[in-house]
Amino acid sequence: MTSTSDLDRVGMIVLRYMRRPLFALLFVYSVGIMGMALMPGRVVDGETTHMNLFHAFYFFTYTATTTGFGELPNGFSDEQRLWTVFCLYTGVIAWFYAIGSLIGLVQNPHFNRAMDSFRFARRVERNQEPFIILCGFGDAGSLLARGLSDHRMRAVILDSNPERIKALGVRDYTVAMPGLCADASAPKHLLAAGVEHPACGALVTLTNDDDTNLKIAVMARHLNPRLQVICRSTSARHEANLQALDNVTVVDPFEIFAQLLYWAIARSELHNLNAWFVGARGVKLGAPVQVPQGDWILCGYGRMGHRIHRCLQVHGVGVRIIDPDVDTEVTGECTVLVQAHADHSALDAAGIDDAAGVITAMNRDSDNLNTLLSVTALNPNAFRIVRQNSHENQVAFDAAQADLVLQHSLTTARRILKLLISPLIQELIDWLAEREPAQTEELVARLQAVVGTEPPHLWPVRLVPDEAPAVTKYLDAGGTMALGVLCRNACSFPEGLPCEALAARRAGQSIMLPDKDFSLGIGDEVLFCGIHWAEPMLQATLHNPYTLQYVVTGVDEPRGYVFAWLEDRLGRRRSDHDSSGRRRRQ
Repeated sequence: MTSTSDLDRVGMIVLRYMRRPLFALLFVYSVGIMGMALMPGRVVDGETTHMNLFHAFYFFTYTATTTGFGELPNGFSDEQRLWTVFCLYTGVIAWFYAIGSLIGLVQNPHFNRAMDSFRFARRVERNQEPFIILCGFGDAGSLLARGLSDHRMRAVILDSNPERIKALGVRDYTVAMPGLCADASAPKHLLAAGVEHPACGALVTLTNDDDTNLKIAVMARHLNPRLQVICRSTSARHEANLQALDNVTVVDPFEIFAQLLYWAIARSELHNLNAWFVGARGVKLGAPVQVPQGDWILCGYGRMGHRIHRCLQVHGVGVRIIDPDVDTEVTGECTVLVQAHADHSALDAAGIDDAAGVITAMNRDSDNLNTLLSVTALNPNAFRIVRQNSHENQVAFDAAQADLVLQHSLTTARRILKLLISPLIQELIDWLAEREPAQTEELVARLQAVVGTEPPHLWPVRLVPDEAPAVTKYLDAGGTMALGVLCRNACSFPEGLPCEALAARRAGQSIMLPDKDFSLGIGDEVLFCGIHWAEPMLQATLHNPYTLQYVVTGVDEPRGYVFAWLEDRLGRRRSDHDSSGRRRRQ
């Protein structure tokens, strides 16, 4: 329906823009052809000849385009030649007018937008693979698209900035990611992006405007109530409205930043595990960042600084704040405040000499980098955590060599990617955050034994007929299967695959770190982490009944009618031979 309306728009623009040139061509051709047919020709046998309409049309067709094939079907009279000169000039002028109008049509921005919308809607409509609708292609959106591409997950992208959509065309993604320059909050554009498409798995809205994100989420919920919606929001009022909607997950970049920062300071083993899961650069499993304990200096008390201060204060971490506009009524009387810009004097006043570290959380990268220089000059031993606002400044932050760089667009993209791969990933991290550090350290040791130095590969398995036909058929027939049995390696039975089950979901209930004796059932979802080649091996067990039977029993049953018949004959012979041997002994 949407592609048809876009095609109608294209047709209307073409007809409206080319109406006068087409009428001009039609008029010139009509007058020229009728004139050629009426003009008297040469006198043959005492009779004046005339050109019929077909010959007139044929002659004018190649004459008006300045292509000459001679005087057909006979030589022309002077009257016909004079009319030919007239037709030649008028035809050339009409064609120049038409071609110029056509070039102007091709360059018309309204026509180009209509054509882009039509091609985009048709491409989305023809897609049969599962995909995600991504609204907003800024820093967070482009980073999320890269993560989706690495996991071979398709996305359809909407953004109102034409330069971002042009940049999309030169990205080396591993899967198709069509994009459209349009207002994602308009329902017609959401429909063109496939919000009602059966293959659409989720909608993610990552624009920098909270009002726009709220509008997109509301529109999507009305257009497709069953669609999962992940919405970025930094406003408490908008979060309250979004929480009231069903099947909508709210992602707050500032809350994520504050949470990760607290884990880095107080739960380094959990921060290390989480960073390893999302594939952060330079992170080695089991080697967390060693962060000193003590009071921290927070530079910048905007929205993010406020979230960081609240998070650290709740968990008992001392904070000293530097900000020119900070209010004592907001921070509380027990907090050390320095109402100034974060320069040498302000850092001295905040006690940089005995502080455990400095957090630069201002909304301009130049201010954060400048503060890092001051911290390095005053106390080189202080632990430096810096906020990166723009992904374009990555080179500068790499050169700054801070102890920990947190880019809120990157952390947001990683959090959403985990939710799209499987919500169980974040549920596991949150579950570990509420447990003792020893629980996390035990899991890290298990993952190190399984994965070693290989990068992590996370994937969910759903025991449903479409995704695990062999296992569901086996369980439906009355069989029982433990998690450890499913994870056996068919190539080296009875050894297990290099993967670890992190979590399972059954009937809406999540089970964290299930053991190998965990009994599986139809409809269960299990989250695995392991080496990349373990997934196709496990998929073979899920889909192939012979492979499944082998990992369960250790017996490689014959396949095909001929081998089954031979196995049956050999079995009978062995049975008869054993029976005759027993009779002779008796």
